[in-house]
Amino acid sequence: QVQLVESGGGLVQAGGSLLLSCTASGRTLSNYAVAWFRQAPGKERSFVAAIRSTGHRKEYGGSAEGRFTISRDNAKNTVYLQMNSLQPEDTAVYYCAKGRAAAASRRMDQYDYWGQGTQVTVSS
Repeated sequence: QVQLVESGGGLVQAGGSLLLSCTASGRTLSNYAVAWFRQAPGKERSFVAAIRSTGHRKEYGGSAEGRFTISRDNAKNTVYLQMNSLQPEDTAVYYCAKGRAAAASRRMDQYDYWGQGTQVTVSS
């Protein structure tokens, strides 16, 4: 069993930044990809970013490219999502998820454990 806990969400003004953290317990994340997804009210959950187990390969969704940075510290069993230049359309619940394998993927079915999510609200 793996428990994932997201933190770092909150209310920020447009143009601001937030750093989300995803910390795992119960199993090391170092052998697995980790991803961030988000879900806005009334919308489907969508891919934000993913990072390979080693951290050497990263993928970003279109809305995150150039503004968000995913990183990981395997010694701390933690994955981060640095979000800059936030806009109201970034408002959503952000979820981290543990991959089934080492390779990063944009597909939700490639992730088997999910956190409870952290709310990010961007005001205009």
